[in-house]
Amino acid sequence: MNKIYKLIFILQVFLLGCTPSVIKENKITKKINSLDLNIFTKTGDKKYSIKSPYSIYDNIKNKFQFKKTTINIFYDGKTKYVINSDESTLSNNNNLVELKGNVRLKTIDQDDDYLYADYFIWNIDATKYLLTGDVRFENKNVILTSVKAMLGSDNVIEFFDPVKYIIKDDNNENIYETNSENAYYDLNKESLSFKAKDKRVRSRIYF
Repeated sequence: MNKIYKLIFILQVFLLGCTPSVIKENKITKKINSLDLNIFTKTGDKKYSIKSPYSIYDNIKNKFQFKKTTINIFYDGKTKYVINSDESTLSNNNNLVELKGNVRLKTIDQDDDYLYADYFIWNIDATKYLLTGDVRFENKNVILTSVKAMLGSDNVIEFFDPVKYIIKDDNNENIYETNSENAYYDLNKESLSFKAKDKRVRSRIYF
């Protein structure tokens, strides 16, 4: 049995696409170049894929460490989100993904919708994505910033206090600004709502 099939057997996942090159192996870790890892559901549907030019697999912890990660998340056979980061890990029996460093999430259905963060946690079974640090949502005319955000399977992003919402014109000049405790952006409807318990929602219009 060669090294590639050993890796498939241990992880109970399929490795497709670019053939991984195991450059160093011992009883505890495997260092792998050009990894293309695909995770499927029990019914055979592709759940997500991870690509990394350099990765380490820990046999004892059953954990992957990746560099320069690209993750594709699939729903109904189509790519829904693409996530990039400097570093990431895959653990908890392939059900917990953690990313850090220049995290960027792009939505495929909506052009030019991006989520940025310092740190990203994806609990795969819960189908929720938690972003912390310098969180920022951007598209052509909108910028939303906060220190924490959560994206659910309903395609609604919840931003937590403090939230700043800015609308820009075609010249990239601010024309409207709102500050609030919480904000909810629906990616499907491209609609935004605000909620404040203890503070008023404050708005500013630029002339």
